[in-house]
Amino acid sequence: MIDRGMVTKANLDALAAEQGVASITALKAPQVKKLVKEGSLQLSLFDETNLAEIESPDYPGERLVVCRNPLVAAERARKREGLLQATEAALASIKQRVDAGTPTDAAEIALAVGQVINKRKVKKHLELAIEESRFEYKRKQEQIDEEAALDGFYVLRTNLADQTLAAADVVRSYKQLAHAEQAFRTLKSPELEIRPIRHRRADRVRAHAFLCLLVYYLEWHLRKVWAELLFVDEQPPLARDPVAGAERSEAAKRKASTHKTARGETCHSFTSLLAELALIVRDTNRIPQTGATFTKTTRPNPTQARALELAGANPTRP
Repeated sequence: MIDRGMVTKANLDALAAEQGVASITALKAPQVKKLVKEGSLQLSLFDETNLAEIESPDYPGERLVVCRNPLVAAERARKREGLLQATEAALASIKQRVDAGTPTDAAEIALAVGQVINKRKVKKHLELAIEESRFEYKRKQEQIDEEAALDGFYVLRTNLADQTLAAADVVRSYKQLAHAEQAFRTLKSPELEIRPIRHRRADRVRAHAFLCLLVYYLEWHLRKVWAELLFVDEQPPLARDPVAGAERSEAAKRKASTHKTARGETCHSFTSLLAELALIVRDTNRIPQTGATFTKTTRPNPTQARALELAGANPTRP
């Protein structure tokens, strides 16, 4: 899987040239719009379905899997309307001042408008008219409607044959990018802090990155073995509809509501579980005037004991 933000023709060509390597990625918004304009993507088809395969001469030898998520579409429409209304409220305040006679200079009006017009990234949807002692604005409704028609749509492209991976599984596979995104967030988290890299030599920079990746690899395994103690879904159900949002299992919902695992231990986030384990202390005691020593280890509570058991660790082992 390749994130659409990193897709280039050169990258895809290089992957296609490799024996036994296939790719799944997504088209960018301008590419999707082009499919609509050329007629390859007919939006009316998705009045009855949310998943379909289409073909386009722009992508020879590739499959295009089109998905439409109505929940994403509704959320996108809500956000757009909210951003437009907030921007229009700011522009209305400027217009009120202009109509009252302050300011009157076109340059001053433009300066005031410029400070708010693209604050919420909706400038493209508004038409402005600025003159001496005059300021008007209105929505580009036709353009807004054209963009809204594509809300919730995304198009996946792959060179995998249908016999190898069905359309529904293409969608499920692409959604696995969420794990890669989680890895990047973890690497940049306060616990690992891959950045900033305070090194000047290339070999030390590589060593720093390698150690961070090694620690993340350990964390990934710990999250897996500690799943029953964390607020995660140990066995997420496989949705029949790959386009729809993921559903949590009843066991995961129960953990979220009770804050207890199936065994009755306290449920944790990964960070809070590490903090809980950090309370285990091993100290060495020395008897005065004899030189004799002995070691004491904190007796684990049930949650700590279960976490250590799942990880195959023994706190009493020196």
